[in-house]
Amino acid sequence: MKKLLALAAVLLLWGTAGVFAQSESTDSMKIEIEPDPVSLQVGSELQLKATLMSAEGEALPDTILFYSRNGGDLEVSRTGYLKANKPGTYNVIALRSGPRDQRVVKRFDVEVPYPPIAAVKFINKPANVYTGTTVNLSVDVIDEMDLIRENPELSISSSNSDVASVSHGKLIALKEGSATITATSEGKSTTWNVNVKKNPATAIEIGNTETTILTGDVVHFEAVAKSSGGSSVNVPITYSYVAQPDDNLGQAAEAQVSQKGKFVANLPGVYTLIAKSGSAVGQQVIRVNQRDVAKDLEVVGHGEVLDVHTSDLWVWEGVDGRDYAITGTWGANGDAYFWDVTDPANMHTIDTVRVDARTVNDVKISEDGKVGILTREGASNRKNGIVILDVSDPHNVSVISEYTEGLTGGVHNAFIYEGHVYAVNNGRRYDIINIEDPANPETVGRFELDTPGHAIHDVWIEDGIAYSSNWSDGVVAVDIGSQNSELADAGGSPANPVKLGSYTYPSGWNHAAFPFKSESTGDFYVIAGDEAFPYGLPSRDNPVGAAGWIHFVKFDGWDNPEEVARYQVPEAGTHNFWVVGDTLYIAYYNAGLRIVDISGELMGNLYDQGREIARFAPNHPDAIVPNAPFTWGPQPYKGHIFVSDWNSGIWALKLKENPQQASN
Repeated sequence: MKKLLALAAVLLLWGTAGVFAQSESTDSMKIEIEPDPVSLQVGSELQLKATLMSAEGEALPDTILFYSRNGGDLEVSRTGYLKANKPGTYNVIALRSGPRDQRVVKRFDVEVPYPPIAAVKFINKPANVYTGTTVNLSVDVIDEMDLIRENPELSISSSNSDVASVSHGKLIALKEGSATITATSEGKSTTWNVNVKKNPATAIEIGNTETTILTGDVVHFEAVAKSSGGSSVNVPITYSYVAQPDDNLGQAAEAQVSQKGKFVANLPGVYTLIAKSGSAVGQQVIRVNQRDVAKDLEVVGHGEVLDVHTSDLWVWEGVDGRDYAITGTWGANGDAYFWDVTDPANMHTIDTVRVDARTVNDVKISEDGKVGILTREGASNRKNGIVILDVSDPHNVSVISEYTEGLTGGVHNAFIYEGHVYAVNNGRRYDIINIEDPANPETVGRFELDTPGHAIHDVWIEDGIAYSSNWSDGVVAVDIGSQNSELADAGGSPANPVKLGSYTYPSGWNHAAFPFKSESTGDFYVIAGDEAFPYGLPSRDNPVGAAGWIHFVKFDGWDNPEEVARYQVPEAGTHNFWVVGDTLYIAYYNAGLRIVDISGELMGNLYDQGREIARFAPNHPDAIVPNAPFTWGPQPYKGHIFVSDWNSGIWALKLKENPQQASN
């Protein structure tokens, strides 16, 4: 959790004992920053000077540390070395650390001005503009550093509004003729001479044959424009619909239509699909019925952990044929609990391993069920790293080795794949550690992005491809020995990881990723999950909710990712998730476990489409935070769903086979 880790770093920094030159009250001290004010250009660097001053204006010999929450946009070292990567106004903290009553803090802004505009350019201009159509006006505003300005002040006008008018970034072609379209930003302009032609379309035919569908099903219009002679013509087509929902009592959005010619309904009812170009219009009436996938969810068993926070889990079949689970602990004593879950209704602990750590955030078991991995954060000796376990007898787990080489900053997450551990190292990269001989682990490779201020949270591996979650750098796919027959490989290996592709999105909240191939369509997706705490961080006294959602990113090739759908619970945020077949299991923090039907083509917000199969909120009156679900990780296993909850332990659930009537 990026924000949680950032806060922990700050608390550690602020709690560090310092050596102080004088004993005067910190109320009379202040920190002076040079230069003042602070301003630097994009791409430039600057070393700040900070001085602790007494009430009498005397400089005091002390160390001032710097901190910033600006990520890679403005890089700030602890010594006050700045590097500007993006324009903006950034807040920086200068801190004289020490006990609470001896801290001195100064907050100040760093201005990184926008470079002057160098050019304005129309992009993606159509070859032809026809009467009765609308064109999106795409304009790049480019500054003197060859950077494209985000959200620039931009005005667009037409020289002949009778022929082509402009409104909110769109050109509306009204009649045949010519017009000059001008785009201007900060005194720089560009023009586009538009010649509006007569629209040759006289009819639109809709080729879709699916006239009775379910909510959440995607319809392709397959619309074709025809000339008066009956031949197909290549003209822009605009798509829309008219809804007559079964329930019209103040309902929300009934459906969604894409200008790529796709439609999906959220609510049951009768819909008229409309395709239009100029005066030519095609219509088709379809019936949408309610998707009926809801099932009852039964609580089978609960392994109570009520005195400390529970982190992640892993369930596996042991070498003896019985079923076991391991759970970690968070902010506690470095314990990992082992459970016999062969009978989920009577799951019970069979062993506990304690390591030198405050947090055992992640736990993983090898494919053969013989080796386990614990990640460590907050070790007393600050070596952290990973602990390698012999779990061949889960009743008597033993430590094989500890591995800290290059991992002293802490390991938050890890994954075991084909004799190697992929360990997320200090939130910066993942190290690849050979554990074929678990008593003698060895780092054989590592993967780290080269973007400014980059960070990583997690890594998951399927078919020889590592999918890392990198906050503002999004999801990154890396070939470490690809066995995916449908997408190109890059000849990677554990010793030579090679980047395949990536996908970023604006929020920068990317926290987890899971790849899957749709059983029903054959499409390949990477699910990207958010994590954010806009309402503050959770605590025992303040069990606040999270924010964020699930992003469905479709890959037709590594260079062509497209975000096509989401699943967004309005009042909560995601943590970890798992896919089996066409079913998604999400630990949705304060919204509990959510089980979602992801069959068929995906489009729109699945939350609105009646795709939710079941939900479960793990309330417990005696939890470490009572009656405050904070679901951490799900794992479907042998017909059950095991779920770890931050406040109450591990749960075993089962979907009943008798579906109940879904409601929207």
